[in-house]
Amino acid sequence: MAKTTNNNSNVLGIIFLITVFVAAFLIGNIEENNSYFLLLLLLVIGFGAYYSNRFGSTIVTICRVIIGLLFIFSGTVKGIDPVGTAYRIEDYFIAYGTDWANSLAMPLSVLLNATEFIIGVMLLFNIKMKLTSWLVMLMMAVFTFVTINDALYNPVPDCGCFGDAIILSNWQTLYKNLVLDALVLVVFFTRNSSKRTFKPVVEWAIFLVFGLAFIFFEIYNIRHLPVVDFRNWKVGNKMVVENPLPLKYYLKYRNKETGEEKEYISPDYPYHDSVWLSKWEFVSQRIENPNPKLHDLYIENLDGIDVTEQVIQNTDLQFILVSYDLKEGNWEKIDDVRQFIKSCDEDDHSFVVLTASFREDIDEFEQGHALNTDYCHADDIVLMSMIRSNPGLILMRDGVVLGKWHYNDFPFYDQVIREFATPVE
Repeated sequence: MAKTTNNNSNVLGIIFLITVFVAAFLIGNIEENNSYFLLLLLLVIGFGAYYSNRFGSTIVTICRVIIGLLFIFSGTVKGIDPVGTAYRIEDYFIAYGTDWANSLAMPLSVLLNATEFIIGVMLLFNIKMKLTSWLVMLMMAVFTFVTINDALYNPVPDCGCFGDAIILSNWQTLYKNLVLDALVLVVFFTRNSSKRTFKPVVEWAIFLVFGLAFIFFEIYNIRHLPVVDFRNWKVGNKMVVENPLPLKYYLKYRNKETGEEKEYISPDYPYHDSVWLSKWEFVSQRIENPNPKLHDLYIENLDGIDVTEQVIQNTDLQFILVSYDLKEGNWEKIDDVRQFIKSCDEDDHSFVVLTASFREDIDEFEQGHALNTDYCHADDIVLMSMIRSNPGLILMRDGVVLGKWHYNDFPFYDQVIREFATPVE
């Protein structure tokens, strides 16, 4: 009898895990609201909650390990880029009308990332499961509530649950959290039957070592550039399309007699037919660019002229000092920047400051620091995505990002020239 019960428990647990894996796989193909998929996820959650105490220890362990690994992964990719996580927290503050709390975004980013990572470690190593189960349950309750609101009202376009490593729509993020909720409920409802793996002193050692190491890891990524760059503007990427396809022009015409409208791709329409032209009138035109969009950067000089291609596609070395806000930048190394610009001028290498600051702020900054270089305008959000440093230096040539430096690591001009002056054949 006992053997039959164990077999039934194993079958129920296997069915549950298979359903969870299938649901997780389907998330990648469902970007918007899908009532049937939502119903499936709710049934999986209910199934897991109802039968959790009947699952065997192996099934519960698998659930615990999966959650732990996901929390470790999520915390790590956000901990690699805590500045980016802070930007997303600021987006939420602005969306909810609490932008007065923006100054708290960075410490909250470090704390949130570390908490998520440490909870993942505690789950993975089966540490203090009664406490850990409550923590992961509360955290997922908050995450799920926030992502329900995101999916329904879209206050921010991307919650950044996996940083910039994996981009999900708001509905996909909700689906992901619901799948996690199903696993979390299994671990939560079986917490009292969990047996300790390590002695208390070892548990505390694991907690402190991993926790402190991760916080120092985050601080390093704040004071320097992220150790891994998940964004488009990472070193080595080419920010222009090679061999671009021609633009496609679509023309819409309306029949003067019937009102029927037809769209043609130019020049594949009977524009030489005078009879056809007498019966049809032009309505509108749309242009389709078949080339991939590699970035959203649009650069204007102070006279309002578009110089994007001139800067990005410069065939010589192009140094770009990015400062989305000149007033908020850290200018402790302004003397090094000034000397760097002077050396660029002597060797006839282009140097430009990209900023979203107003013209009067640029003038005030230049009067105070006398960099004697070109300033251009660009969108602050794009500048923040280009480099996680204010200011930060980017080196490009022929559309390729050759190097990036945090202001704490501002380079010596001679060193950069030795490394990058001669193009690689």
